[in-house]
Amino acid sequence: MTHPHGDRQLCDEALRLYSEALRDGGISRDALTAAPCLMGMALLHPDPMDASVLRPVPPSAALAHLLLPITREIHERVRLTTALADSLAPLTAVPSGDPNLSITVLEGMPLIVSVLSESSAAATSEILTAQPGGNRTKTSMEQGLRNSLAAIERGARLRHIYQHPARYNPNLKDYMTRVPADRLEVRTVEQTVERLIIIDREMALIPADAERTTALEIRHPALVTYLVQVYEVLWALGTPLTEHLPATSPRTQVTPVQQSIARLLVEGTTDEAVARRIGISVRTCRSHIAKLMQALNASSRTHLGALLVQSGLVNTGTNTRS
Repeated sequence: MTHPHGDRQLCDEALRLYSEALRDGGISRDALTAAPCLMGMALLHPDPMDASVLRPVPPSAALAHLLLPITREIHERVRLTTALADSLAPLTAVPSGDPNLSITVLEGMPLIVSVLSESSAAATSEILTAQPGGNRTKTSMEQGLRNSLAAIERGARLRHIYQHPARYNPNLKDYMTRVPADRLEVRTVEQTVERLIIIDREMALIPADAERTTALEIRHPALVTYLVQVYEVLWALGTPLTEHLPATSPRTQVTPVQQSIARLLVEGTTDEAVARRIGISVRTCRSHIAKLMQALNASSRTHLGALLVQSGLVNTGTNTRS
C-alpha cells in the first residue's frame, strides 16, 4: 500500500502500533505492513531471539540514531568552513586596484541600518548627510539621533542638508534640541540630490533603487572625493536653519516653498515632479498651487503661469533645474 505521508512523519496507525508495542513488549513483523514509517523512524528493531517480532525503541534512542548522520554532516561543514576561512584570511589584507571591490551592495533596510549604525559609531571626524524631502518621521529621526550621538561621542562633527519644508517638521526640531549645538550644523535647500551620507570622507552611502531598500556602500577614494565635492556645492547653496529663508516679493503673500514651486511650474514641470523635487506630497503641492492662484487672483493654471512671470516671483532668465 502507498503510505499517505512523508518518510519523517508518523501516521495514526503508526502511533497505535507503537503504543501496542510498548504495552505488549513488541508486535509482529506482519503488523508493520500498515505503518512502515515506524521502521523509517527507527522506533522498532528486530527481536534477536525471534525474527517475526519487532521490539519498541525508546523515542530518545531513536532520535539519537536519526540525528547521528546529521550531526556528522554539521561537524564536517563547520570544519570545512573553518579551513576555508583560515586559508583566505591572509588575502583580506592584500590591497586591490579593482574599484568594483570598493562598492558593496546592501540589500534590505535592516542591513542598511546596521551598516550605517556601525559606521557612525566608528566615525571620528565628520558625518555629512543630505536628506531629500521634508517629512522626516519620528522613527527615522530617532535612529539618526542614536547614530549622531555615537559619532559625537568619538569626536565627530555633523552637517545635515534638508529641503526647505523640513524647517516646519517637529521631529527635526526635537532632534536639534537633543544634539549638542557646537557639534551640529544644519542647512536647507530648495532642491537636493538623492539621499547621501558620507562618513569621515572615507565611506559614502547612496540609494541603489527608487524604494531606497537597496544601497551602495562606496569606499573607492575617487568616488568618495567626488561625492564630497557634490555635497560641498549643495552646502554652499543652502540657508542655515538658524536664518530665515530669503524674502519673497513684497507684493504677494507667498512663502519660500511656494516660490520654489512657482519656479518649477513656469518651467513646465508636472505637479508630481514638482512635489518630488521639493520634497513634499503631491497633495500638499497642489494645496500650495491653489494658494498661489488665490494670491495672484489667477483664473486658471495657464493664467497662473503668466501671472507668475509678471509678478517677479520667478526669474525666467535663470535655469533652476537641478
